Amino acid sequence: MADDSGGWLPSILAVFVCFCGVQVQAANRSFVVDYTNNTFLRDGQPFRYISGSMHYSRVPYQYWEDRLKKMYAGGLNAVQTYVTWNTHNPEPGVYDFSGQNDIVQFLQTAQDEGLVVILRVGPYICGEWEFGGFPAWIIRKNASIVLRSMDPGYITYVDEWLSVFLPRIKPMLYSNGGPVIMAQVENEYGSYFACDYNYLRHLQQRFRQYLGEDVVLFSTDGAGDNYLKCGTIEGLYSTVDFGPGDAKSAFDIMRHYEPRGPLVNSEYYTGWLDHWGSGHAQSSAATVCNTLDSMLSMGANVNMYMYEGGTNFDFWNGANYPGYAPVPTSYDYDGPLTEAGDVTEKYYAIRDVIKKYQPIPQVPIPPDTPKYAYGEVQMRFVSTLPDMLRLLTPSGAVVSRYPLRMEEVNQNYGFILYRHYITANLSHVVLNVNGTRDRGYVLIDSIPQDTILVRESITSLTVSVTVGQILDILIENQGRINFGSGINHNRKGIISNVTLGSKMLENWLIYPLNLSNVNEEYLSTLKFSAVPKSSMVSQYITPSFYMGVINQPNKPGLDTYLRMDGWFKGQAFVNGFNVGRYWPSVGPQITLFVPGVFLKPYPSQNTVVLLELEFAPCSQGYSKETLNYCRVEFVNAPVINATVVHLEELQTKIGGINWHKWH
Repeated sequence: MADDSGGWLPSILAVFVCFCGVQVQAANRSFVVDYTNNTFLRDGQPFRYISGSMHYSRVPYQYWEDRLKKMYAGGLNAVQTYVTWNTHNPEPGVYDFSGQNDIVQFLQTAQDEGLVVILRVGPYICGEWEFGGFPAWIIRKNASIVLRSMDPGYITYVDEWLSVFLPRIKPMLYSNGGPVIMAQVENEYGSYFACDYNYLRHLQQRFRQYLGEDVVLFSTDGAGDNYLKCGTIEGLYSTVDFGPGDAKSAFDIMRHYEPRGPLVNSEYYTGWLDHWGSGHAQSSAATVCNTLDSMLSMGANVNMYMYEGGTNFDFWNGANYPGYAPVPTSYDYDGPLTEAGDVTEKYYAIRDVIKKYQPIPQVPIPPDTPKYAYGEVQMRFVSTLPDMLRLLTPSGAVVSRYPLRMEEVNQNYGFILYRHYITANLSHVVLNVNGTRDRGYVLIDSIPQDTILVRESITSLTVSVTVGQILDILIENQGRINFGSGINHNRKGIISNVTLGSKMLENWLIYPLNLSNVNEEYLSTLKFSAVPKSSMVSQYITPSFYMGVINQPNKPGLDTYLRMDGWFKGQAFVNGFNVGRYWPSVGPQITLFVPGVFLKPYPSQNTVVLLELEFAPCSQGYSKETLNYCRVEFVNAPVINATVVHLEELQTKIGGINWHKWH
């Protein structure tokens, strides 16, 4: 019989042979703990990983490849990353694994660049990330659930999430041909008060149910008996985390819980985190390298936290506890790669240490991404926030007898405004807002009052009001607590009743503010707004929006930094992208990283929008003097360890501002 296959049969056979080859290759792949020889075995051969942390959620996905190439060229053979439940599961039953959340693509890119992956699944991750990775909606119905425990109000959501996520990444396990060699269960659980072993066992069972037996499951805790005793269970390989110092003593503590097996430091700190109002944390390259050298000489496996810190874009920054300390937009961490992925002295110093213990790949180190100073941008006032309520809350206000928490009105992040109409004439009475979470701006007929409410420290002020006046309280959620027992009861907005004098205020209009579409097109729909009003007794202004057009040269969008000297506190948007919070009046972060991928190529117009909450250098009018200072600037280098000119200095610089003229 004549062959009339037209060539398709050989093609099918070729695909079949290729598929079988992949199956055989995957079947021969293994990654296990060798307890006898105190090492890992990769495909039957001793293996030691030298890894760096990079969080896919903090680096624009267009730059993943660049950063991973630099990690490989720096001598690493592994990358470690957290899984951010809240970015993937923004609402119940809603899942996002695309674009910035395409974790499978991140894993594949790592593999393509020659790196294996250590995946820290959680569900709790800490990481100075909003709510430690938990979605805000899990406390919407019941804010009293005990997180990280077998509380049914919590574990039900965890089980649902793991049933979606773990099967998705199972094909990416090393034994299945992918790059994932290890998966972390929970995170630093020994630092948490609950000490619920049943919870850890439950998670372990779920991981095995969905991932099978061919992946190393592990735990990470601080290098102290008081941490490890509640953070470890049989079946999870116990590892420790610690920074520069006495590595031998730290590993000796690990040996109390893992007498045999490889030594592992899952978080070796190359720097440290920052908080608003404190200096930028730094660690010298020499200090970091000395302990790294010591650990590698012991044969230890090391993951450097962070290798690149990246950025808390949008509202994704977390806050530490006790004391409530929100972290800035920059998560630079003083790592070997900067927030923008540039190589540093520390990068080369670490690379030189690694050379002593394993060959460095003979590949070029990718150049830093080009930076560009687009220069000054003239900003113009657009609208006060109260005049934009219809646009910011298109579904209308929620009517309630008493204030409702943000979560109760389906507002997970950002800002919410509470409005009450005054029903009595009152003079010099105390307005008490004990439940402020986290920072509150009180307006009476849009006039800002002289006190900013601050969570648990400044919760009241004296006001005078008359019948019919509008009392607005704008609340900023500055980021949910991500660490310790404070992750519980992590509610935002106004979380208790408000009193005025001896009277509890009732009948509120609550506006969940949607800032997800703040751009030129959005703001151009505004017809009219009064200029910002100023307090009679202070410098504060009505929270307001300002907009400017970036001078774009005839070239592709390049990375840049937005600098806002003279502005006080707020949120910045570039072409509608929420590039994060700014607060240069307290520092340490002065500039915001603006990736070039957020910019439109020439000749398209690029816009910057600021929601300024406290003071704008041109908020007092449009005289020649103030307009000269109604600017921001795009520069080509970051400033993340400073503060800018304070208000009193600005007054002198401008030549005096009449705070009362423009109210």
